[in-house]
Amino acid sequence: MDQERRTAEHFLSLIKKSRRGKFKLYIGMSAGVGKTYRMLQEAHTLLRNGIDVKIGFIETHNRTETHTLLQGLPVIPRRKLFYKGKELQEMDVQAVISLRPVVVIVDELAHTNIEGSKNEKRWQDVWQILDAGINVISAVNIQHIESLNDEIKNITGITVHERIPDSVVDQADEVVNIDLTADELIARLKEGKIYQAEKIAPALTNFFQSDHILQLRELALKEVASQVNRKVETEVIKSNTLKHERFLACISSNEKSAKTVIKKTARLAGYYHSKWYVLYVQTPGENADKIALSIQRHLINNYKLATELGAEIIKVQNNTVVKEILKQVEEKKITTVCIGKPRITIWKILTAADIFNGLVKRLSSEKVDLVILG
Repeated sequence: MDQERRTAEHFLSLIKKSRRGKFKLYIGMSAGVGKTYRMLQEAHTLLRNGIDVKIGFIETHNRTETHTLLQGLPVIPRRKLFYKGKELQEMDVQAVISLRPVVVIVDELAHTNIEGSKNEKRWQDVWQILDAGINVISAVNIQHIESLNDEIKNITGITVHERIPDSVVDQADEVVNIDLTADELIARLKEGKIYQAEKIAPALTNFFQSDHILQLRELALKEVASQVNRKVETEVIKSNTLKHERFLACISSNEKSAKTVIKKTARLAGYYHSKWYVLYVQTPGENADKIALSIQRHLINNYKLATELGAEIIKVQNNTVVKEILKQVEEKKITTVCIGKPRITIWKILTAADIFNGLVKRLSSEKVDLVILG
């Protein structure tokens, strides 16, 4: 009976998958490269070809060229809400689903919805629309991708708070890069095509510095190239060579270093399109009654981050971290173990009494890679 139930559930999942809408995502290195403009151009092309396309949410930022392209396109009215005494607007997800267009345009994918909305994030709205069988075209800037957050901060000095999980990008059926040279982007800024006059000078001295743009452009190009390679590997070649990779990220209770290990392992696993795990070994010295509540909160937040990035969490109690690592390597068929660089707690545990050398030898004998993430 269980076999029959599993077979039925598998078939149902295939049916649901076939009914799910297709997802196209435009990625850019920064605001002003032309993502919204390109989406509206595409909407006009679809409309001319008899495709029922509607605007679910678009943000023109009062850019004249972009705003002009809205003319002639059917726009679904936004949902109005009152928040802290102000009238605000959000995409009306239920209206989109009720009207059932073939394609809907949804801008600002990383947007955080107003408190009280059904979904916290707009990308979750998009998932709901896709599940209803409606195709979606959306856009996001490279700085909003979760695992690149620290790298973006290192480049620009700015912490981007609105972010999307890497899995959102991974599940796009088509990813397109909207590219401009640094000179072209700066010229657009100076011409007032990105921000209003009073914002131009501050932007030129902060985010829109030439070296920042070049580095962001490289990140965007790499991200899209990686997505294209992944599609080729999984859909065209049908190669199994990369699917055998399995990553194990070993974290401690140190918040900052744990985040780095999680995000960088997520990038590696994403590149290989492989399963990955996050392991936290609670030693007697880190029992709940022995570590601060703030550290416990950091651990919970790191579990949440790892889950959003697609990891499976393994939290175990053991007196010996190395033994637990080796146990998980064997049970989960891990091919690569990822740990943080020397200053973190886990390294101190590993290096004690030549334990680290023993770990290296054991992993080497099992042909398991050890990656130290800076």
